Amino acid sequence: MELSRKNQNITASLTLAIDAKAKKMRSDGIDVIGFGAGEPDFNTPNHIIEAAKEALDNGYTKYTPSSGIIELRHAICKKLMQDNNVDYKLDEILVSNGAKHSLYNIFQAILNPGDEVIIPLPYWVSYPEMVKMAGGIPVFIESLEQDGFSIDLENLEDAINSKTKALIINSPNNPCGCVYDRELLEKIAELAIKHDFLVVSDEIYESLLYDGVEHVSIASLGPEIKDRTLLVNGMSKGYAMTGWRIGYTAGNQEIIKVMANIQSHSTSNPNSMAQYASLAALEGPKDIVLDMVSQFDKRRTFMVDKINSINGISCLKPEGAFYVMLNIVDVIGRYHNGKIIKGSLDFADSLLESQSVAVVPGIAFGADGYVRLSYATSNENIEEGLNRIEMFVGELK
Repeated sequence: MELSRKNQNITASLTLAIDAKAKKMRSDGIDVIGFGAGEPDFNTPNHIIEAAKEALDNGYTKYTPSSGIIELRHAICKKLMQDNNVDYKLDEILVSNGAKHSLYNIFQAILNPGDEVIIPLPYWVSYPEMVKMAGGIPVFIESLEQDGFSIDLENLEDAINSKTKALIINSPNNPCGCVYDRELLEKIAELAIKHDFLVVSDEIYESLLYDGVEHVSIASLGPEIKDRTLLVNGMSKGYAMTGWRIGYTAGNQEIIKVMANIQSHSTSNPNSMAQYASLAALEGPKDIVLDMVSQFDKRRTFMVDKINSINGISCLKPEGAFYVMLNIVDVIGRYHNGKIIKGSLDFADSLLESQSVAVVPGIAFGADGYVRLSYATSNENIEEGLNRIEMFVGELK
């Protein structure tokens, strides 16, 4: 029996082996410090949890409209106007089972076989695989650390051709924490309008910003780019609601309709109780979110200062999200216990074996000269983990 040729080309995670080894070590009682977390280490705020309980008590346990309850879509429209200065109507909003599901729906809706999607490096691991799952072709453009990992406009324009269907932008960015400023977004918008391609704008880390940096949604820069933008956001990162699985897309009504049809026939509606919890999150107080960001900020500063004090490794100070891209270029080619460090997988594997510290190899993000560390973990873990990394680097020959 021949299985789907298209989906057999989907790449398995390059980090699964290291993740499995870390879990095995923990099960054996070894004190493994993990820097891989892609979720806030804070609990979901109580008023959101209580709203879910109230929904259960009120019997809101049935199917909802597949695009999401009207109240939540209204709240999303209000949020987008207040926070992002962009006006959407109800039929331009689709609530899905997390922002990842929103992205999956987008690529299924917009791509035909052979269509190209431009993805700046470094990228979130699932972008190219979701493009391939929809029959598209991921096209990568390099972004340099010396430029703050910002999109190089010349590289972008060189990658555009008649097959270009979309560009993915992710600001604040996973894995590097960069934030695209208004001037860059305006130039990207000009290219999208000139060459008539879509912009998939992943804004899931929107509320996690530092040092007064401003988040700008590219959809707010005018009606022409708004019509070409598919804005993706959700509840997971800003409200510590990763397990609740609520995301949403705002965009052109025609595209949203196709996405809604896909969702209706694949997953039906998002979880009903989680929708009511999300409504409470959007309409409720934001002081808990601000407190979470404040604590992330302190961890960010400590982590960056410590890393940059260690000979052989370095990092930029991220402007958003909760990740640091640790530059290991200067230690590639060196040895640990007779084993050569050829790239990020070797670095991560040797670090885990010798110091029981788990990091995410940068090769998973298309950046083999780096590993990603998350500061969505306790201050104690960060301090101890970085001390162990310092010992590891010091042992390299």
